[in-house]
Amino acid sequence: MTATGVPVERPTTATAVPARRPGPVAALAGRAAGGAVRVFLVVAGAVWLLPTAGLLLSSLLSSRDLDTHGWWQVFTAPSRLTAENYSSLLSDDTITGSLVSTVLITVPATLLVLVLGAFAGYAFAWLDFPGRDGLFLVVVALLVVPVQVALIPVSELFGKVGLFETTAGVVLFHTAFGLPFAVFLLRNFFAEIPRELLEAARLDGAGELRLFARVVLPLGGPAIASLGIFQFLWVWNDMLVALVFADSAHPPITVALQQQVRQFGNNIDVLAPGAFLSMVVPLVVFFAFQRQFVSGVMAGAVK
Repeated sequence: MTATGVPVERPTTATAVPARRPGPVAALAGRAAGGAVRVFLVVAGAVWLLPTAGLLLSSLLSSRDLDTHGWWQVFTAPSRLTAENYSSLLSDDTITGSLVSTVLITVPATLLVLVLGAFAGYAFAWLDFPGRDGLFLVVVALLVVPVQVALIPVSELFGKVGLFETTAGVVLFHTAFGLPFAVFLLRNFFAEIPRELLEAARLDGAGELRLFARVVLPLGGPAIASLGIFQFLWVWNDMLVALVFADSAHPPITVALQQQVRQFGNNIDVLAPGAFLSMVVPLVVFFAFQRQFVSGVMAGAVK
């Protein structure tokens, strides 16, 4: 009671209620469910990697052994494995030239899409200019344009300007069709950056270019990495655009392998190692950047 005679209520201490432990049946069910999920993931991963493993083993066998028994014979006769197919493949100037052509197409097409898409995404997200919303709607509309629609008119255009059957023409085609998705993805990601962070950088005297390089790009790294993986896989595995626009003397690896399929029974020793080399590069890129890929996919899902 206080000096004025007004009674004061004393605070009551809340008693902590102990957490209820699950019973033995519930704990056993939880462990079984977790084990079942792990088993399912392991089985799914094994099934997903089975064609790759089969292709690798096929590439290490001679065509005679494959025609007689199949690639699974290595489990009973591992001595049949040999690297002669790869040595003969890499000594072939046609295949090595195809691999070089694929790299010369994929790397510039990926870098151009990343650079131009990042600049355009930042402009659509944070710069005010006349017609910004209308232009962004045009970019979104371009996402639904199929590649097949542009093959004939672009072929005529490239023929007039001297880009038909050139590496530069294939790179420009992939860049043009990769930019709408890149601008759409990066614009939406950059728009989630807090405005206060950008305003603070501007108050410190940062210009738009420095703000883009020092603030926006580091924050947008996961989205840019995810876009780079997608673009790399699309261009590396493309055959339609390469079949139409690439140099027929030095086509990309997908077109070179397609040409070998015409005589499938006689050149399995070329197809198997060539297909595995074509497959292993995207797998290495994906697994090397899978952490950035997951971060980019999950970016914006939670706040």
